[in-house]
Amino acid sequence: MVKLKKYNRFLKLFVIFLTVFSIFSCSHKTYNVTKVEGKQLPVTQNSAETPEIEKFIKPYRDHINKDLDSVLAYCPETLDKSTGKWQTTIGNLMADVTLKQGNKVFKIREKKEIDLCFLNHGGIRAILPKGNVTTRSAFEIMPFENNMVVLALKREQILEMTAYIIKEKKPHPLSGMTFTIAKDNTAKNILIQGKPFDVNKTYYVATNDYLANGGDSMYFFAKNIQKYDMNYKLRNVLIDYFKEVDTIPVPRDIRITEE
Repeated sequence: MVKLKKYNRFLKLFVIFLTVFSIFSCSHKTYNVTKVEGKQLPVTQNSAETPEIEKFIKPYRDHINKDLDSVLAYCPETLDKSTGKWQTTIGNLMADVTLKQGNKVFKIREKKEIDLCFLNHGGIRAILPKGNVTTRSAFEIMPFENNMVVLALKREQILEMTAYIIKEKKPHPLSGMTFTIAKDNTAKNILIQGKPFDVNKTYYVATNDYLANGGDSMYFFAKNIQKYDMNYKLRNVLIDYFKEVDTIPVPRDIRITEE
């Protein structure tokens, strides 16, 4: 009987030991980083891996380059944004194309017409050189992922827009609207689509999503009464236009004059 009691006591201790051991062995362990090591793996022309890498990516590169370098139209002279105080040839073209292509979508979708287009001078990132115009040309001019947006603006916002143009003294792309800068630095003789500015009318203005949210301090856009996201990238606007024309026109008409 005594031996059995001792055996039971030993068995209980053994079970307790296993339980405690299991608890500690299953507990969460905390690890700390004590050292980080690294080394450079150069990829050079002398590297054994380079030919294999080149062989792998070459078909993709060739396919992309073929698409980017396909000729879409012809430009009779170089268009850039550096010549012109209030308007430039490439700025006029950008605004005209955005207005024209945007209206095709806006008329179908909303049964309305875009009245004018206003973009930012800094958004044009390259020239359009004389010669063949390709898809790559559009990517160079407009490398950003900006979408076209149409905003419904009232009288106050249109006047704020003209005041912004006068204050900035930059040839921002403008289409569909002309005006004269008076001697007191205010806009006069405002015409929209060739008609006198109607203070009671709501105008539909095409721009990009960055400016529509007040980018480049164009806060008047953020005061719109209605916003339409066209889901149409400005780069694709250019590409679609280039595909439609044989020779790119050079718009030289004066849109802003000084008194």
